[in-house]
Amino acid sequence: MKVDNYHFNYCSIGNSSNLPILFLHGFMGDYQEFYESILLLSNQFYCLAVNLPGHGKTQVIGGEKYYKIEYIAEGLLEFLKSLNIPKCILIGYSMGGRLALYLALHFPTYFSHIILESASPGLKTPEEREDRVQTDLKLAEELENQNLSSFLTKWYNQPLFASIKQNPDFDRMLERRLQNNPQELAKALRNLSTGLQPSLWSKLKSNPIPLLLIVGELDRKFIGINNEMLSLCQVARLEIVSNCGHNVHLEKVDLFGEKIRDFIIFPR
Repeated sequence: MKVDNYHFNYCSIGNSSNLPILFLHGFMGDYQEFYESILLLSNQFYCLAVNLPGHGKTQVIGGEKYYKIEYIAEGLLEFLKSLNIPKCILIGYSMGGRLALYLALHFPTYFSHIILESASPGLKTPEEREDRVQTDLKLAEELENQNLSSFLTKWYNQPLFASIKQNPDFDRMLERRLQNNPQELAKALRNLSTGLQPSLWSKLKSNPIPLLLIVGELDRKFIGINNEMLSLCQVARLEIVSNCGHNVHLEKVDLFGEKIRDFIIFPR
C-alpha cells in the first residue's frame, strides 16, 4: 500500500468488521513473525501485520530520514487511515515495541490497548544514548560489508537469544531473516537505533491507554526494565512468562495469544 513516503507491504487476516490489531515486528523480522499468533486471534479480531521500513518488501520513497521513528510513526497512522481504521489495538515486539510505545504516547487517540513484548521506553541519559548510537553504527557497517548469514550467526550468539536458539522453529526464523536486504537493514539500524530514540520514560506516567507488558522469565535485563515501567504507569500490567527469553511470541505461541486475548477482554 502506497502511503506518503512509504510503500507498506502487509498482510491481513480475519473479518474486517472485528476489532483491529496491528502487529509491529522486531529488528530483522517481518510480518510473518506473528503468523502463528495471528492465526490464534483472527477468529475474534481483524489482524494486520506490516513490514517496517528496511524490512521485507516495504519500500521507502525518499531519503534516509524516513527510516527514523518519528517519520515511520506518521506513516503508520496514514496507513491506518487508508484502511479506514480510526482506532486499533497495537502490539509491538522489541524494536517494534519501542515504535508502538512512541505511537501510543504521542498519538493516544488512535489506540485502545497497547501490548509490548520485550520492549523498553529507550535510554535515560545522553551518555547511554551516544554509546548505543556508536554501537549501532558499527553494526550497520558490518551489515553493509559482511555476509548476512555470518551477521545473523553473530547476532544470535548474544546471551539475550540463548533460549530461542533451542526452539524447533529457530532455523525457519533464520531463513526468513535471510530474505532481508542487508543494505536496507543497515539503514533501519542507523535510524531506528535506541540511541536516537527520545527517551519515553517521563511520558509513561501520563499514559492513559491500558498497557500490557510481556517479558520472558529468562530475560533478566528486560524484566528489570519492565518492572520499572510498571511502577511508573498506573494502567499497566506485567506478565512474566515462564521458561522463555526475549522472544515470547515464538517460544510460547499459545500462551502469548492467550495473554493478549485476556488483556483485551479484561484490561484492568
